[in-house]
Amino acid sequence: MNRRPYTTLIIVVILVAFSIWISLSKTISVTNPFNSQPLFSRNVDIRLGLDLRGGLQALLEVPEGISVTSQDLENTKAILESRVNALGVSEVNMQTAPPRRILAEFPGIDNPEEVVAAVKQTGMLEFVDFGSTTLPVGTVIKTDQGSALTATPATDTKTPAEQRVYHTVMTGTELQTVNVQAATTGGFEIAFSLKADGSKIFGDYTSKNVGKYLAVVLDKKVISTPKINSAITGGSGVITGSFTQAEANTFAVQLRYGSLPVPVQVAESRTVGPTLGAESVRKSVLAGFIGLGIVILFMLFYYRLPGFVADLALITYALMSLALFKIIPVVLTLPGIAGFILSIGMAVDANILIFERLKEELRSGKNLHQAIDLGWQRAWPSIRDSNSSTLITCFILYIFGSTFGASMVKGFSVTLALGVIVSLFTAIIVTRTYLHTLMDNIKSVDHPRWFGL
Repeated sequence: MNRRPYTTLIIVVILVAFSIWISLSKTISVTNPFNSQPLFSRNVDIRLGLDLRGGLQALLEVPEGISVTSQDLENTKAILESRVNALGVSEVNMQTAPPRRILAEFPGIDNPEEVVAAVKQTGMLEFVDFGSTTLPVGTVIKTDQGSALTATPATDTKTPAEQRVYHTVMTGTELQTVNVQAATTGGFEIAFSLKADGSKIFGDYTSKNVGKYLAVVLDKKVISTPKINSAITGGSGVITGSFTQAEANTFAVQLRYGSLPVPVQVAESRTVGPTLGAESVRKSVLAGFIGLGIVILFMLFYYRLPGFVADLALITYALMSLALFKIIPVVLTLPGIAGFILSIGMAVDANILIFERLKEELRSGKNLHQAIDLGWQRAWPSIRDSNSSTLITCFILYIFGSTFGASMVKGFSVTLALGVIVSLFTAIIVTRTYLHTLMDNIKSVDHPRWFGL
């Protein structure tokens, strides 16, 4: 029976066209045909890791004398990741190094001062009762909410007002939304709204303390000391101060994502240059093209017409893999590129198993259509087992790669695993579809040399 898998072929062609579109694009967008308004837009440019792109590497440490658990360290890492992502720093990589350290990598950043400022602040916001007195902005105080998180040595130059313990009316945990907006007097201010409980606390306090000062304190440092001119019962307000836009954004991010369970300080930081990475990328890409070219020539020479089909499937595999890396997105490091190049060889391995079984069936007298189906069925158990064992290994590498100092292993395991999954798809669907489409009407007995027989 002559069967043409046109439906599957159409699906494969659509996937190839989509992969080419993604591979050649830096941004994908969809526009509404009726009003020309964008419906969807996303950056799909290739994302490079710290070793290839350069950036900032910082070692964060919980100060001595502060008790910290492993869960505190994990929670601190999660909040810090949210903060720097909100600042627009993508591909950030953070790893905990128990008992007191976090290693942070920020590829391709151009504002290291802003990032360091965002991660080092504890971000504990307090609304503090100053009564009828006020203190200068920047003064470090003590409150009855926790301990002084900003390490400031005690000196005799402090006034009695600075040494007293102030009452905290409400903390930043009652904040619901935090946004930056332009101030009417120039500069920028922080607009906020409160949760239901916070709104009641704020309304009750301001109603009873009109004419007094309610200080805004961040990490025990006075940010501003506004005077309560009237009761604030609407559950919203603004924090004013001499903020630049960058300072206001950093402040808002700290409040939006909450305070850290424990304070951290930058124990060490360094800027990593991309010079070595750029050269490594160039050589890796060159090695990949050379390897791919040699594999294509070998398959074409040894397997002839089936080898040509395998080359088409291999090109399809490469396009789909690159598109998948860009869509997820995968942050490519040098080990990650190595994992992708290694997966190319594994993709060819599946085709070799299929074609060897195909030749055996042809030698036994089967027609080409039967040989394709039987060859694939006989090769499938070997393909399944070999790729399954590789995926299990990748999973184990990924787990160990999540520990401190082993991030390179993680990148290698991710790209290799994705490559194996795509290679399984090309072996099961793409290669078989191409074989039937091109060869169902060919008689192998009339052209034995086309099949390397």
